[in-house]
Amino acid sequence: MKLKQLTITFLTFCVAAFSGMKVASAASFSVIADGLYNASGLSFDPDGNLYVTEAGIGGSGACVPPASGQGDSLCYGTSGAVTKIENGKTKRILTGLPSLALPDGTGAGGPRDIQFDAKGKPYVLIGYGANPAFRDRNLGNTDLGKIIAPDFNTNSWTSVADIANYELANNPDGGDIGSNPLAFVIDGNKFVAVDAGANDLLSVNADGSNLQAIVAFPQDILTNPVFPPSGTPSNEPAQVPSQGEEVRSQFATQPVPSSVAKGPDGAYYVSQFTGFPFPEGGAKIYRVGADGLATIFADGFTQLTDLEFDTAGNLYALQYANQSAWKGNFDGSVIKIATDGTRTTLLSGNGLESPSALTIGSDGAVYVTNRGDRSGVGQVLRIENTKSVPEPDSALGILAIGVLGVAWLHKKRVTQPLIDRVVSLR
Repeated sequence: MKLKQLTITFLTFCVAAFSGMKVASAASFSVIADGLYNASGLSFDPDGNLYVTEAGIGGSGACVPPASGQGDSLCYGTSGAVTKIENGKTKRILTGLPSLALPDGTGAGGPRDIQFDAKGKPYVLIGYGANPAFRDRNLGNTDLGKIIAPDFNTNSWTSVADIANYELANNPDGGDIGSNPLAFVIDGNKFVAVDAGANDLLSVNADGSNLQAIVAFPQDILTNPVFPPSGTPSNEPAQVPSQGEEVRSQFATQPVPSSVAKGPDGAYYVSQFTGFPFPEGGAKIYRVGADGLATIFADGFTQLTDLEFDTAGNLYALQYANQSAWKGNFDGSVIKIATDGTRTTLLSGNGLESPSALTIGSDGAVYVTNRGDRSGVGQVLRIENTKSVPEPDSALGILAIGVLGVAWLHKKRVTQPLIDRVVSLR
């Protein structure tokens, strides 16, 4: 694939969904890769080369039902890939990886994240997005829902850990069984991953041993939630209220953890996409300490897909959409949370659409996978001018409310629109 260059400069005018958000000064971005298929995870290797995973478009193989049991089936193929971005060009250096997607190629489960250990050895996380019981039964022996160790030189890989099977065997949150691992970090000799379908944070040793859940996240109870209008198109029509149906004033929705980052304090920070109906301002960032307990670190976000710390300890949060996904507007945002809690929107809309992942380069620029829920039009953006300082009166958005005392609630079925596998609303 040849690299298409495009540079856009603009002022980001942020309509804050919560108190304390300020507008950044001029930011600019360039497109350093395009033509990607359901692009997701981003990572630099120790030599400074950038890699992006492509979840693919599924295929014409066997199929499994979606996690909710509603809508089109997800069908298997080997269209997943890992792509290297170097010297202005992109090259798929690992192909034939498992992929699962809707008939139109959206909602793909496949390669979701890539990380390199201290020695430069790569590992790739493969998503899934359905009940693990159907995986081996319907699809045979695939690596969906697993962490793998690839060899780029031979275009081969070995399986390290089966996260989807852990959900099938243990079901830590006690609800409906579903698995869709989306992101992970390497912490010494272990991997720490989020499973958006299982609603938990897990750890496993690099040799595949001692796979266990660290914490399961609680459902949220929405008060007077806003639902799509009756008749709204959906791959899962049961999620859209029927004509004359009474809308509940209290509604339980799944947390859907979407990414994990290790903070300067050694704790794990986990972003929340939220489940249907994707409440605006309803997404949180959890902090999980050494005791395995989750507390709310920050809230007031909408449909978060990724988190990353820079070397100065600032946290960057990525919003897939600034509005509830069912509204059809997929303008996203990159939000910087300074060490004092000040929030600054670096980029909102203006070409940033349904972004799925971000990483920070050694050059201080923010790299983002753009249009991460689409086939053939996915991009990687390089965002510059990220050090702008907002007004000093920015309100703090950080909350530390202590250990969550919310009981695990019965898991309700949730919708899976596009980011269904970007955030597995299962």
